[in-house]
Amino acid sequence: MSIMSKWMAVFCAAGVLGMAAAQAEGNLRYSITVSKFPNESGWSGQWDVGDGFTTIMTDALQQSQKFIVLGDSEMRQEAMAEQDFAASGRVAGGKKAPQIGRMTPAQLLVRGSITHVQSETSGGSGGLSFKGISLGGSKGKAEVNITIYLVDSETGQVKASQKVVGVAGRRGLGVGYHGSALGGLGGNIEGFQKDNVGKACEDAVVQCVEFLTKQLDGIPWEGSVMLASADKLVINRGSREGVSVGQKFQVGSTEELVDEDTGEVLDVEITTVGTTEVTEAKEKIAYCTPVSGAAKGMSVMPVK
Repeated sequence: MSIMSKWMAVFCAAGVLGMAAAQAEGNLRYSITVSKFPNESGWSGQWDVGDGFTTIMTDALQQSQKFIVLGDSEMRQEAMAEQDFAASGRVAGGKKAPQIGRMTPAQLLVRGSITHVQSETSGGSGGLSFKGISLGGSKGKAEVNITIYLVDSETGQVKASQKVVGVAGRRGLGVGYHGSALGGLGGNIEGFQKDNVGKACEDAVVQCVEFLTKQLDGIPWEGSVMLASADKLVINRGSREGVSVGQKFQVGSTEELVDEDTGEVLDVEITTVGTTEVTEAKEKIAYCTPVSGAAKGMSVMPVK
């Protein structure tokens, strides 16, 4: 990863967190991963705009608290290599060894490309420095054009797409780090605000996160009953997925309506046996009020 990619990831965290924290509670989350956004614009600078945008997008989704964000394909390949190494018998075993078959699958995939970058500068001062490399500090304007796709990992279908134009200075993610907290990045904070292509990427990321968040209402969310008894009901979704105390879910058996010509699942029908309410939410499971007729393996869906 380039120096600029790491730099931009550090800066975007605080701003996106503040942007979405007020909306995070009660949001039911989906697992998502971001593929690299290739730079197809022909633009080149001191940093790779594709790597930088991918890094910012991943961090912004994490800080939004609206998704379960997974590592990109390169990170996941490295994780699988560690699992294979642990299973080879050449390392110490135990609870700390990564286990095969426990990686979280991505329900949603984000990909796209950088299609156009325009940067106009007219000199200036300020800027930031990292190990002698100067970043930003110029006056002018910049524009970054992004095409983004949201893909259903189960079907491979594009659920939604959007063309986004990020403009420097229009909207940023905010800066909440100062001095040594920049992780080795020193210099004038105002200089960061003048890094034109970086600021255009920030504006584009804000728009992309908003676009992705708006798609969630149209994506089915489902869990399963793990345990059902006369005094409690446990489901396999918890605070990690956004489940919170007081939320209500339909409980019942489901049937997929499958297109006989294509094999595609067109819809899911649920035969409800009752409604349950969350009484305690742990990280990966939730305890709910008992429901007469509920059984292990039944589906749970949000009450609309």
